[in-house]
Amino acid sequence: MLFAAENLVGPSIPWFYLNPLFILLGGIVVLMLVGSLTPQWPRHWYGIVSSVTAAVALVSTVLLWDNVTNEKPRAIFGDALALDHFALLGTISICAAVFLCSLLTSDYLQRDSDDGPELYVLYLTAAIGGIIMVASNDLIVLFLGLETLSLSLYVLAASNRRRSESQEAGLKYFILGGFSSAFFLYGIALVYGATKTTNITGIFTALSSSQSVPRNDVFLLVGTGLMLVGLAFKVAAVPFQMWTPDVYQGAPTPVTAFMASAGKTAAFAALLRVTLTALPTRVDDWRPIIWVLALLSIVVGSLLAVTQTNVKRMLAYSSISHAGFMLVGIEAAAHPNSADAGNGISGVMTYLLLYTVLVIGTFAVVGLVARKGDTATELSDFKGLGKQQPALALALTVFLLAQAGVPLTSGFIAKFGVIKAAVEVHSYAIAIAAMVASVIGAFLYLRIMVSVWLEDETAENTPIQVPFLTGLVVAMAAIFTIVIGVVPGWLLDATQQVAALTGR
Repeated sequence: MLFAAENLVGPSIPWFYLNPLFILLGGIVVLMLVGSLTPQWPRHWYGIVSSVTAAVALVSTVLLWDNVTNEKPRAIFGDALALDHFALLGTISICAAVFLCSLLTSDYLQRDSDDGPELYVLYLTAAIGGIIMVASNDLIVLFLGLETLSLSLYVLAASNRRRSESQEAGLKYFILGGFSSAFFLYGIALVYGATKTTNITGIFTALSSSQSVPRNDVFLLVGTGLMLVGLAFKVAAVPFQMWTPDVYQGAPTPVTAFMASAGKTAAFAALLRVTLTALPTRVDDWRPIIWVLALLSIVVGSLLAVTQTNVKRMLAYSSISHAGFMLVGIEAAAHPNSADAGNGISGVMTYLLLYTVLVIGTFAVVGLVARKGDTATELSDFKGLGKQQPALALALTVFLLAQAGVPLTSGFIAKFGVIKAAVEVHSYAIAIAAMVASVIGAFLYLRIMVSVWLEDETAENTPIQVPFLTGLVVAMAAIFTIVIGVVPGWLLDATQQVAALTGR
């Protein structure tokens, strides 16, 4: 035994490429350890430490981009993690979400006379789980990242102990999320039974280089279906979207913004990694499922959104519709014989980055209108916002127009990218459905804008205060939304590289 231990050679670990994870972990240690051993920190310091940590991790990821450009995508850490532009872009989106949501949360907690390091620690922990999901090259590692992200989100959703709605949201999310995780884990077990490996690249190799007799297609098909169920729940695709409206409405508004951005980015990146890297040889089995999920999500999300009167529930159903658009991109990427299939991958990842900033900016305005207590989120509460806070109303209008896909906004670039990818691979039916649903969804955003600009403020509405940090987030998100809409070329050129997935 001693001889065996002496000759055991561990995997080569390129520590430099793990810098973003170490930076986030360092921020967690500072907030938990230093925060618990010192008196209450001055106002906003917890949020500033969290946002600075996320910003440093983001810059570190950007610096890795050129290093990966000069080398081919590859697996590291004993083939457990993938090092490619796909993982880096997902990491950038998640870090940006932590940065913006930490600033929002700081003002949110100060407004409700509450502060502490707990929520920021959970943001950073969730980010680590999300990044592991984005970069995972092994299904077990992916599951560990998924659980790290999910457990953090469950607690975040229930973090406002003064509101029963928040407790209810956390409980619903936890129960339904537990079922989805069980489906996903059982799917991994069945796929392992069919391929004898959990390594994503290894699964591809096993399915493309050998044919077992008798074939284990039953294990593989059922396992693939169960994994799709688990991931479809995380991305809030119909018919696995039941949790979304209640959780979005009940959770604290900054947490809702984080779930809609970082959570969706991690889940969609994992879905892309599993389907397009591990299972491209079985694309004819799972592509019809993605097609149906995309169609249902686009149509149901758009139709149900216009029937709501609570803005957070409107945006919840809107997020389901946006998930459908991203599934359109995945369906386009699932055409291996097409030279344009890679555009689907880059289209989805670009969509995720743009949607991250867009949805956080939208919920930042919603959080301000909700006022102290985070309860004033009915459509009537937005009446007269244009007269009371015209700059804030203008920013909200920009975000809503972008979500509708109006030209000269980042939302148009995002939607055009995935629809264009679908047309290029001749998926005309789903592309037409997406365009029609986009027109239907525009009515939802128009309803909110009419309430903001054309209706008079009700007497019971208290004045809206715009704290500095939240105003900064709204301004940055609005500027980014317009700049990308007007000058998108540099971002689109950069994201073209994400189609080269490790092992693909």
